[in-house]
Amino acid sequence: MSSTAVTATASGLTPEQLQFWDENGYLIIPDALSQDTADMLLAESHRLLEEFTLEGHPMTRFTTGGEDGTDGSKHVGDDYFLNSNDKIRFFFEEDAFDPATGKLTKPKTRAVNKIGHALHTLSPPFASASLNPTNAAIARSLGFRNPLVLQSMGFWYALEDATQENGCLSFALGSHKRCPIKKRFLRVPEGGTSFEDVVEGKGNGVTEKGLVTIERKEEFVVGEVKRGSLVLIHGNVLHKSEKNLSGKSRFIYTFHVIEGENEYDARNWLQPPSEGFSKLNEWLNG
Repeated sequence: MSSTAVTATASGLTPEQLQFWDENGYLIIPDALSQDTADMLLAESHRLLEEFTLEGHPMTRFTTGGEDGTDGSKHVGDDYFLNSNDKIRFFFEEDAFDPATGKLTKPKTRAVNKIGHALHTLSPPFASASLNPTNAAIARSLGFRNPLVLQSMGFWYALEDATQENGCLSFALGSHKRCPIKKRFLRVPEGGTSFEDVVEGKGNGVTEKGLVTIERKEEFVVGEVKRGSLVLIHGNVLHKSEKNLSGKSRFIYTFHVIEGENEYDARNWLQPPSEGFSKLNEWLNG
C-alpha cells in the first residue's frame, strides 16, 4: 500500500497526502529525490565508507538492546556513539565481528550499519538533501512551527530500491493513534545509556492528544519503494524492516525533525551540538 503518487514540492504536501498521513501514520512520496541526487548521495556514502580508517576505531556496534530495548547488555552507549552529534562516525552491524577473534568477518564497507550523526551538516551532499525549501515546506505542512533537524529517524530517503527481498519498511496502519511510546532511550548519570519507561500520559504521543490506547495484534503492510522516494514516518506509528539477507544492498538516508518550541530533554541520548540543531525554517524562502 502506498500513498498518492503526487510528489511533494516547495509548496508542501497536498490535502490528499496529509489525509493519508493522518489516517495511516506514514506517507510515501515517490521521486522526492532526483536520480542524479540519489546517485550523488550514494557516491558520497561509498566515499565515506572507503575512506574511514579502522585505526583507533572502538569497533562500536549499533544496537539498542533488542526489539523492546530490554537487553541492557546490548545498549550502544560508549563515548564514540554519544559524542557523535557533531561528527561523522561509523557504527558496525551486531554480527560484524568474529566472537572468537574480535576481527571483522567482512570488508568494513559491508560491515557498517549506520553512519552518523552529523551527515546533514558536515557532508555537503547530505546537507543539500536535508536542509532545503522542500523539506522545510513538508515540515510546515505537518504542523511544525520551528522544525529542527537531527540525524535519526523520521524523514527516510531511499537511495536504492527497497523491497521485501532486501529489507523494506512495513507499517501497522493507524497505529500512531492507538500505540503509545512506552520507552525512551536516555543517557544515565553513571555513563552510557538505558531505557526508561514512559509514564502514562507523559509525552507518550497518545493520551495527551485525547486518543485511547488500544492493545491488539497488529498486522503490518509492506511499503516497497523505488530509489529517490521519501517515506515520512510518524513518531508513534509501529514500523519495522526485516534483516537484509539478500545480496542486494539497501542504502537509505534518514533524519529526524523535532519541534523547536518544545523543551529538549538534557537526558536524551543525542544532545545538540554547540551551535544547536539545524533550523529548517531558515530554508522556507531559500
